[in-house]
Amino acid sequence: MSRWGGSGGWRVAMMIAAAVLRVTAAGAQPQPRTPTRHDVVVEGHHLAVWQRVRPANAPPVAKILLVHGRTWSSLPNFDLHVPGEERSFMDALGGAGLDVFAVDLRGYGATPRDTTGFLTPDRAVADVAGVVSWMQQDPRRPGKVYVLGLSRGAMIAAMLAQKYPEKLAGIVLLGFGFDPDVRAAPSEPLTRPARLRNTADAAASDFATPDAYSSATLTTFVQAALRSDPILMDWRDESQFNAFSPARLQVPVLLVQGERDTQTPIAIGAKLFARFATPDKWWIILPGADHAAHLEKSAAELARTVVWFTQRHETGRL
Repeated sequence: MSRWGGSGGWRVAMMIAAAVLRVTAAGAQPQPRTPTRHDVVVEGHHLAVWQRVRPANAPPVAKILLVHGRTWSSLPNFDLHVPGEERSFMDALGGAGLDVFAVDLRGYGATPRDTTGFLTPDRAVADVAGVVSWMQQDPRRPGKVYVLGLSRGAMIAAMLAQKYPEKLAGIVLLGFGFDPDVRAAPSEPLTRPARLRNTADAAASDFATPDAYSSATLTTFVQAALRSDPILMDWRDESQFNAFSPARLQVPVLLVQGERDTQTPIAIGAKLFARFATPDKWWIILPGADHAAHLEKSAAELARTVVWFTQRHETGRL
């Protein structure tokens, strides 16, 4: 893993390796099971939120919310169960001690579209903020929340942190390929969603490095993705993403990308990292991984790094 960390500038985070090695999942891996589904209402709309439930008497731990990307919802991305393999990212994080949640945005997975039929960046950010507020109401585990965003979900997490820094303990930006110097042009007003069908080719497209994943993972993901999200969600007003500025990001940030991820060039990662305003920032490059790093052989190393990031802030240790 290549790492650059910062507290006031660029420096090589040599101590992260030892910290990551200390963060291991205790005991046997949990048996595959469907996460508990919560119905969270945000401004009158019902959102499906999935949770890996911990025992009621379990000690307080860091809470993390996972936000999926542009095309596929939470369960295919974060709770994939492949026979003979350990591919559930929720299980990996939960087994290592985190309280893990994942949200289906409007029009994805178990969350219906609203009456507009569309999703906008501002609407997605407001919904995730509502889910974070709901998570903070648990009297057994109060406190701030970490948010991990994948691909487009990483932009939503970044915009959330920019707008509501008081809600968050930190963010993890995975596969964050938005160039801060490229502005989205205003789009034509859309009144009718296209509701295009998703395809197997689209589901397989993020698996671009053959030696990074197994054929069983690819087959299982394609089946699960098309089952959960047969219709592509329609977005509009994407120029709202222009409101993001890395110079306004003040919360702790962990930026993660796969070495072979063509959607997140190293040059963009360097640009983002240099401009993040927070002095508590870390940049991780996963060797051999691409845009589906959370489902590939790199997933275990990714999970250990995320757990290290959250536990470091919870305990105050490097």
